[in-house]
Amino acid sequence: MTIRALRLIGDPVLRTACDPVVRFDDALARLVDDLLETVREPGRAGLAANQIGSSLAVFSYNVDDEFGYLINPRIVEVSGSQDGQEGCLSVPGIWAERRRAATAVAEGVNLRQEPVVVAGTGELARCLQHETDHLQGVLFIDGLEPPERRRVMRQLRQDQVASAAGGRPPAD
Repeated sequence: MTIRALRLIGDPVLRTACDPVVRFDDALARLVDDLLETVREPGRAGLAANQIGSSLAVFSYNVDDEFGYLINPRIVEVSGSQDGQEGCLSVPGIWAERRRAATAVAEGVNLRQEPVVVAGTGELARCLQHETDHLQGVLFIDGLEPPERRRVMRQLRQDQVASAAGGRPPAD
């Protein structure tokens, strides 16, 4: 098991839909182990395979007392609505108000190709939706309301300029 480096916004792998898993082999088992190990780091709720550079449809989650993974996940049921702050490991330093379903049910399989169902409310529901979006090449900022999206894009540009200037604000 290895804690893997994260891919950040701007990396094309984050904007590419992941491929369904068709080979259940040792390489997939290593990927799942790495996803589980990497999501255990403090402050992490979920992690999609493309966030560590893999193009396979797998994610791990670690919310409250729920810890696990799904292979070839899909959201099969949502209900209700919740507004809340959402962030992303691949978009560091950005938090934004995002509406999601309050309850979500995801289905997939495990390494033995057995069906797995994960149902959650609140933060787990948010995580299931967020990670499933990742596997489709969608970032959480894509679903923000227009004023919030403009604010976030402005902040991302400012952060990019500051980073290019070596962490210093641009000169006037």
